[in-house]
Amino acid sequence: MMVLHRVRYVIFILFIFSGLGAAIYSPFQLSVHAQQPTGSIPTVTGTPAGMIIAVNLDIDTVSVYSGPSSYLYPAVGVLLKGQEAPAYGISEDQNWIQIYYPGVSDSVAWIYGPYVTIVRNGRLPEVESPPSPTPASTPTIDPTLAAAFIAPVTPTRLPTFTPPAPLVIATFLDDKSTANRLPMGLLIFGLGFMGAFGTLISFLRGR
Repeated sequence: MMVLHRVRYVIFILFIFSGLGAAIYSPFQLSVHAQQPTGSIPTVTGTPAGMIIAVNLDIDTVSVYSGPSSYLYPAVGVLLKGQEAPAYGISEDQNWIQIYYPGVSDSVAWIYGPYVTIVRNGRLPEVESPPSPTPASTPTIDPTLAAAFIAPVTPTRLPTFTPPAPLVIATFLDDKSTANRLPMGLLIFGLGFMGAFGTLISFLRGR
């Protein structure tokens, strides 16, 4: 009677342990799905990693532009002395560096290369320049206002060319009518000699 009671006790204990084991390792366990959160999940954005540029210490501020030119593109901000910024690439003429600049379109700006120093050594890839912005207005010249500063030109007739009279070259012919005449100089000399001779005779008679 005592042996039968112990056998029942052992069978009861085994039954309890087998039930617990079946409950733990049963392949028909119910899968519990956690509730998925509703709404938008915030995205975390970081700064790009790579080459770093720093503004030279001998410059207080440097302007950054929306493109690789201070004439074709507008200024979008500044960097201070010693300030660092990640670099994306370099312009085709190797003078401007494209940097990460938050707060502007696509967080991209350009800075003049000689004003900065590359902190992390490496070679920047060459990037294409963005299209230059279209000017808000195209200057036009008022033809009425421009005409006020242009002196009117009065049309005149072209001068007519009148040919000169034909050139006449004078020719001297020998005067044959005076070939037998007394030379005028000899006549004057003779008259003067006669006058002097008469004066001499009058002077001698007066003495």
